[in-house]
Amino acid sequence: MSHALVFIADGFEEIEALTSVDLLRRGGVDVKTVSVGGGNLRKGAHGVQILCDTLLSSADWDQADMLVLPGGWPGAENLGQDTVLTGKLKEFAADPKKWVAAICAAPYVLGGLGLLRGKRATCYPGFEKYLEGADVTGGRVERDGHIITGRGPGTASDFALELVEVLEGKEKAEDVRDGLAG
Repeated sequence: MSHALVFIADGFEEIEALTSVDLLRRGGVDVKTVSVGGGNLRKGAHGVQILCDTLLSSADWDQADMLVLPGGWPGAENLGQDTVLTGKLKEFAADPKKWVAAICAAPYVLGGLGLLRGKRATCYPGFEKYLEGADVTGGRVERDGHIITGRGPGTASDFALELVEVLEGKEKAEDVRDGLAG
């Protein structure tokens, strides 16, 4: 079973965070929501509150196969200001067996760390200037190496299904997609 950590900071984009958690779990991935900030309770950009599974200080980094950053503002900015998280993002990006994923405004964090240089990436319109050295495509989802980026709330399902595919395989991602059709 694969393991993913989804980081939640105040101002997170609810659709992106919860869709990622939901579809990853449907795909058989062990997902933990990780609070970035004091306490387990975080408030989204649109007022939805989420009680996270664990605090950043208690995250099980050794078990994790993927780190996921939902967007939203100031959520992405809050994620990018945490030095423990940014250090782990660099470590995971340097490990070919690990994955890093960010959607909407959150690729801003990866761009600021130089993790997108020479890679295809996408982000929420207006954040392109923060993706330092990236080939910004404007696509719905981009996977380059072991970094995945998504454009925004409207692409949250596509993004999350891509995460399922890289962790659990194409067939599992198709099964999850088919299950959404009703």
